[in-house]
Amino acid sequence: MPPKVALILCAIFVLFLLRLDRKQFPEASLSLWIPTIWFLLVTSKPLGVWLGSGGATMEEGSALDRVLLIAVVCLGLLILSKRNFAWSSAIRENPWLILLIGYMLISVLWSDMPYTSFKRSTRQLIAVVMSFLIATEPEPRKALESILRRRIYVLIPFSFILIHYFPEHGREYHHWTGELAWCGIATQKNGLGLLCLSAAFFLIWSLIRRRQGRDIPATGYQTYLDTFILILTFLLMGGPQHSFSYSATSNATFILVLSAFIGLSWMKKRGTVIGPKALIVIVAFIIGYGTVTPFIGKLCLADISSAFGRDETLTGRSEIWATLIPFAMKRPIGGHGFGGFWTDATRALTSSHAHNGYLDVVLNIGFFGLFLFAMFLLSCCRRAQREMTQNFDWGILFICYLLMAVVHNIVESSSVGITGKFSAVVLIMAVSSTAATSNNQMVSRKV
Repeated sequence: MPPKVALILCAIFVLFLLRLDRKQFPEASLSLWIPTIWFLLVTSKPLGVWLGSGGATMEEGSALDRVLLIAVVCLGLLILSKRNFAWSSAIRENPWLILLIGYMLISVLWSDMPYTSFKRSTRQLIAVVMSFLIATEPEPRKALESILRRRIYVLIPFSFILIHYFPEHGREYHHWTGELAWCGIATQKNGLGLLCLSAAFFLIWSLIRRRQGRDIPATGYQTYLDTFILILTFLLMGGPQHSFSYSATSNATFILVLSAFIGLSWMKKRGTVIGPKALIVIVAFIIGYGTVTPFIGKLCLADISSAFGRDETLTGRSEIWATLIPFAMKRPIGGHGFGGFWTDATRALTSSHAHNGYLDVVLNIGFFGLFLFAMFLLSCCRRAQREMTQNFDWGILFICYLLMAVVHNIVESSSVGITGKFSAVVLIMAVSSTAATSNNQMVSRKV
């Protein structure tokens, strides 16, 4: 099939899927497309890459993406204003989030590259605005479900088409080994793995709810289409070698989170749910484990790297950590300023990130910033557990995305701020869960 024909057919298929989503959630306001567009932007390659208008350096970035993000956040703020959003109530209900965001912004003051830090830290504010925008929808949970579904319906099919019909955009080769890798619509291989991990779990969660009668599909064949998208997702996760060990981190995280899902569902059948203290202890342990890992230089307690075809260095991560730790310890308390460490110069030393989200947080905002980030995640544990007692399906989804964020962060920098592919979902779920129980404090109406 000619590439252009494949692309046109894929676009038609995606539009058809989006129409199904509209039928499944007809109450969605037109404003919901604003956070949807933002989600698509932070998940896929920057527009500057697609159009060849990116900056000459890593610090410069893409002017086109900046303009679009500014437009998105301005529209979001305008809609919140029209909805009479209660900013004071939102700040009181999310203290750790506000402290974390404030500290990120303050860290610009001691950054060696203040302008770059300012640009990157203000992007975190956009995530907060988007989460508040979703929270003011008449049905925040369904609104987030619609956004996650739209993201999957757009990015998974187009990734498949790019890989197989436009290899110059959908494939990449390792800098040193020359090994072929699939990136699809994401910036690189691990980004595609993150997308597939999130998509696979969400689709499985949706299909199980539908099978058990707690989710009504838009049409009788939507279940078959979702199953088809799930198959595409697993094919992408297997990579060009069609191997389970290809995207090792994502696959290992998927197994762990799916096990947690099965375990929590089993507990529900037994008439009980996990307690808030137990969940906090589990998440705190994972965060601590992930923080210690780069300083040890390998996975401690249980090294499962060999089970996924990796050596003890975790594909060179040990060397990367050894190079970066001295930089982290030069400014252990406040870090180098959010977004102020990774430049073209530091990227030449190792890679574009630390391959450990907790080390990246320390490099950016120090151990104090890591403490604030951990406290934000731990505050989400209580909300997730409370959500489970009120709406089990959404509570278990919340907990599993929280586990994805903290586990995947051990050997990948997937949740450095709140715009990460998992941490952004956790943020929105946390804010939305508050909105669901505090509708008297937030006035919601369609625009």
